[in-house]
Amino acid sequence: MNVVFALSTAMVSAAGVLTLLRLVRGPLALDRIIAVDVLVTLILAGAAIGVASRKLTSFLPVLLVLALLAFIGSVTAAHLIEKREGMR
Repeated sequence: MNVVFALSTAMVSAAGVLTLLRLVRGPLALDRIIAVDVLVTLILAGAAIGVASRKLTSFLPVLLVLALLAFIGSVTAAHLIEKREGMR
Protein backbone atom coordinates (compact mmCIF):
# COMPACT_ATOMS: atom_id res chain seq x y z
CA MET A 1 0.00 0.00 0.00
CA ASN A 2 2.92 2.35 0.51
CA VAL A 3 3.58 2.29 -3.23
CA VAL A 4 -0.01 3.33 -3.91
CA PHE A 5 0.20 6.21 -1.44
CA ALA A 6 3.54 7.36 -2.85
CA LEU A 7 2.27 7.17 -6.43
CA SER A 8 -0.93 9.05 -5.64
CA THR A 9 1.01 11.71 -3.71
CA ALA A 10 3.33 12.15 -6.68
CA MET A 11 0.40 12.52 -9.08
CA VAL A 12 -1.33 15.08 -6.84
CA SER A 13 1.95 16.98 -6.52
CA ALA A 14 2.46 17.03 -10.29
CA ALA A 15 -1.10 18.27 -10.76
CA GLY A 16 -0.41 20.97 -8.17
CA VAL A 17 2.63 22.21 -10.07
CA LEU A 18 0.66 22.35 -13.32
CA THR A 19 -2.17 24.16 -11.56
CA LEU A 20 0.25 26.73 -10.12
CA LEU A 21 1.53 27.28 -13.64
CA ARG A 22 -2.04 27.99 -14.84
CA LEU A 23 -2.56 30.28 -11.86
CA VAL A 24 0.46 32.36 -12.79
CA ARG A 25 -0.03 32.35 -16.57
CA GLY A 26 -3.85 32.49 -16.72
CA PRO A 27 -4.82 35.35 -19.00
CA LEU A 28 -8.31 35.78 -17.55
CA ALA A 29 -9.55 36.20 -14.00
CA LEU A 30 -11.83 33.22 -14.50
CA ASP A 31 -8.81 31.03 -15.35
CA ARG A 32 -7.16 32.07 -12.12
CA ILE A 33 -10.31 31.46 -10.08
CA ILE A 34 -10.64 27.97 -11.51
CA ALA A 35 -6.95 27.32 -10.84
CA VAL A 36 -7.37 28.34 -7.19
CA ASP A 37 -10.39 26.05 -6.92
CA VAL A 38 -8.45 23.14 -8.40
CA LEU A 39 -5.52 23.91 -6.11
CA VAL A 40 -7.76 23.80 -3.03
CA THR A 41 -9.20 20.50 -4.26
CA LEU A 42 -5.70 19.10 -4.73
CA ILE A 43 -4.72 20.21 -1.23
CA LEU A 44 -7.78 18.42 0.13
CA ALA A 45 -6.90 15.33 -1.91
CA GLY A 46 -3.36 15.39 -0.53
CA ALA A 47 -4.71 15.70 3.00
CA ALA A 48 -7.08 12.81 2.34
CA ILE A 49 -4.16 10.69 1.11
CA GLY A 50 -2.26 11.54 4.29
CA VAL A 51 -5.26 10.68 6.44
CA ALA A 52 -5.75 7.38 4.61
CA SER A 53 -2.09 6.43 4.86
CA ARG A 54 -2.05 7.02 8.62
CA LYS A 55 -5.54 5.54 9.14
CA LEU A 56 -6.76 8.59 11.05
CA THR A 57 -10.53 8.80 10.71
CA SER A 58 -10.92 11.71 13.12
CA PHE A 59 -9.88 14.21 10.42
CA LEU A 60 -12.56 13.22 7.91
CA PRO A 61 -15.16 15.74 9.20
CA VAL A 62 -12.54 18.50 8.91
CA LEU A 63 -11.88 17.54 5.29
CA LEU A 64 -15.62 17.54 4.60
CA VAL A 65 -16.08 21.04 6.05
CA LEU A 66 -13.10 22.35 4.08
CA ALA A 67 -14.49 20.84 0.88
CA LEU A 68 -17.85 22.52 1.48
CA LEU A 69 -16.14 25.86 2.11
CA ALA A 70 -14.17 25.47 -1.12
CA PHE A 71 -17.40 24.74 -3.00
CA ILE A 72 -19.10 27.81 -1.53
CA GLY A 73 -16.09 29.93 -2.49
CA SER A 74 -16.19 28.65 -6.06
CA VAL A 75 -19.89 29.35 -6.41
CA THR A 76 -19.43 32.83 -4.97
CA ALA A 77 -16.56 33.59 -7.36
CA ALA A 78 -18.60 32.37 -10.34
CA HIS A 79 -21.53 34.52 -9.25
CA LEU A 80 -19.22 37.53 -8.95
CA ILE A 81 -17.79 36.95 -12.44
CA GLU A 82 -21.30 36.59 -13.87
CA LYS A 83 -22.40 39.79 -12.19
CA ARG A 84 -19.32 41.64 -13.43
CA GLU A 85 -19.95 40.48 -17.02
CA GLY A 86 -23.54 41.72 -16.77
CA MET A 87 -22.35 45.22 -15.90
CA ARG A 88 -20.44 45.61 -19.17
